[in-house]
Amino acid sequence: MADVVLQQENLKSLVVEKLMSAKVSEAHAEVVADVLIHADLRGVSSHGVLRTEHYVKRMAEGGMNPDPQFNVKRKGSAGAIFDGDNGMGHVIAKEAMDEAVELSNESGIGIVGVVNSSHCGALSYYAEQAAKENTISMIMTHTDSAVVPFGGAEPYFGTNPIAYGFPANKHKPIILDMATSNVALGKVLHARETGKEIPDDWGVDGKGAPVTEPNLVKHLLPASGPKGYGLGLAVDVMTGVLTGSAFGPNISAMYGDYNKYRHLSHVIVTIDAGLFIDKEVFLENIDKMIDELHAVKPAEGFPSVMVPGEPEQLKEEARRQEGIPIPQSIYNYLKS
Repeated sequence: MADVVLQQENLKSLVVEKLMSAKVSEAHAEVVADVLIHADLRGVSSHGVLRTEHYVKRMAEGGMNPDPQFNVKRKGSAGAIFDGDNGMGHVIAKEAMDEAVELSNESGIGIVGVVNSSHCGALSYYAEQAAKENTISMIMTHTDSAVVPFGGAEPYFGTNPIAYGFPANKHKPIILDMATSNVALGKVLHARETGKEIPDDWGVDGKGAPVTEPNLVKHLLPASGPKGYGLGLAVDVMTGVLTGSAFGPNISAMYGDYNKYRHLSHVIVTIDAGLFIDKEVFLENIDKMIDELHAVKPAEGFPSVMVPGEPEQLKEEARRQEGIPIPQSIYNYLKS
């Protein structure tokens, strides 16, 4: 089935209407739509508008709070705990990032622990948000159990993504956004939606055997074996354990228990780019690093060396002009 191509604003209107039909306020629906479309623009469809139906279902069944009352408590001179009151994670993470940037503007560094949140979408959105303020950022979130630990046959940690953002001057920021599993679960879901096979290092069936049929995937594999496993553990410690939230298999499932709050945790760390050296020098050095990486001789089969986030940025530029392709089934849902 062919994709439907929509311009950004048209697609955003459809998403906002759907979310508002589930009693999400217009202001919050606008933020969620922005985060979802940010992902689709960058070609990360696993975190794009295909998630809308899930959010509407969870909201309708009581698994998210349509009218959250956020609460922020400062912890020392550079920390804060942000209680999202089980609202939409995208809005919670965006406001928590604003708090973190304010902290790092005041103290040079800021750390915000988020509790009582829900799925917050692509972390690259919040890394870009900080970069626009010439602020370095690191964002982490835990997810429900889906990834087998290295040497294990059953899942313990989630995909537990982590993102870094480094602002530049003349160039776009360097944005690294990665799951600690080999892929995000959303990529498997997107393959199911589009009827495509997947590589055999993405997931395993119920017996732990690698599969290429996305409908057979029961669990995911950690990125680079023990390395991804270790990073996934670190993310869960820095989010769930550090904030006193659930961790590992104790986190409620995203696709299940739709009438229950998930109480997810995120942790956001921000650093003033001028903390140790003049801020302009930092920004110029990031530009220099990007230029020098671009000048590296590419290997056979590669047109050039790019920095993390650059392929997605190029995709975004093209899709802003050409439109965003979404599966026909997703379009049908949004229009229904």
